Amino acid sequence: MDIVILAVVIAVVVIGAIGGLVVGSRRQKQLPKPPPAAPDITAPPAEPHVGDEAETPRDETRRTIEEVDLPDGGGATVAEPPVVEELEVPQLEVPEPTAGRLVRLRSRLSRSQSALGKGLLTLLSREHLDEDTWEEIEDTLLTADVGVQPTQELVERLRERVRVLGTRTPEELRGLLREELITLVGPEMDRAVKTEPPAGKPGIVMVVGVNGTGKTTTTGKLARVLVADGRSVVLGAADTFRAAAADQLQTWGERVGAHTVRGPEGGDPASVAFDAVKEGKETGSDVVLIDTAGRLHTKTGLMDELGKVKRVVEKHAPLDEVLLVLDATTGQNGLIQARVFAEVVDITGIVLTKLDGTAKGGIVVAVQRELGVPVKLIGLGEGADDLAPFEPGAFVDALIGD
Repeated sequence: MDIVILAVVIAVVVIGAIGGLVVGSRRQKQLPKPPPAAPDITAPPAEPHVGDEAETPRDETRRTIEEVDLPDGGGATVAEPPVVEELEVPQLEVPEPTAGRLVRLRSRLSRSQSALGKGLLTLLSREHLDEDTWEEIEDTLLTADVGVQPTQELVERLRERVRVLGTRTPEELRGLLREELITLVGPEMDRAVKTEPPAGKPGIVMVVGVNGTGKTTTTGKLARVLVADGRSVVLGAADTFRAAAADQLQTWGERVGAHTVRGPEGGDPASVAFDAVKEGKETGSDVVLIDTAGRLHTKTGLMDELGKVKRVVEKHAPLDEVLLVLDATTGQNGLIQARVFAEVVDITGIVLTKLDGTAKGGIVVAVQRELGVPVKLIGLGEGADDLAPFEPGAFVDALIGD
């Protein structure tokens, strides 16, 4: 019995000890970690107040003004002003004089136009001029875009003069053909570009034509022609519908010192033309050149716009010139364009561009007969000075050669 009681007591003690160990280990697991030690924070230095020193004065050796070494020269050094780079002013180009310009370009014209003149001389030099030969002469003139009526007139006069002349030497034939072609071209027409209105107002020239004929380029080249003759020029970029047309015209003007008046892209062309004429009057310029739009595919809108530009410009002063620019390579299509523009504005002169290359010289005669106005300027290439006043004698000499 005593043994049993002792065993029970020992079991109770062992159970109690085990329970205490379990409880103690659970408490150790649940105890939170001690917080980290707070760092030592040093208080920032107090901000200085008015009159306080920025830092504690330090003991240091100080020199008097007599002990300070002065720079050589004994005077204060004056700082040099900064070097300002001057902007380079673009050099203005000096256009070639217009006098005799067509004569200087004669060789270029003769290379592309010799088919007409030499073809006629070859046919007229035949020993017997029968009906077949005269028909060939007519075909040669028609192929060169001379036109039906002018061709019939020329052939009739040539028939009569050859019949009277009898024996024909090459020199006589050449002189005969030259006289008749000059008569056909019309030497009596006034081909001067009118840019000298009375009362000290600027001459106003409006340039019209469809896109692709070289209208804007012709306006820029015409400015060079006028500057070469000693005129001051204002350019009006009234072709506001074609992308970069105003930039192109302004570049031409800057080359010779002509100011360009322009407006926003897609803006009112009449407003730009009005401002250009106004500036020309205020600055005392000699000539105002107005480049206009040329969208023939919207015929009604273009013609209405041209009519509006003309009316607005004439509020300042009447137009002195309306130049129609035609591409000489288009032949009969150029005549159709001429008719369309003549319905809206009074054309006073014609500019034939691209007369070199594949162009046919007879278009000069045909377009003059169509509109009843003279060809005043011709373009013979891509060069800046390849726009020349039209001279009938020099033109015919280039056609028939030496």
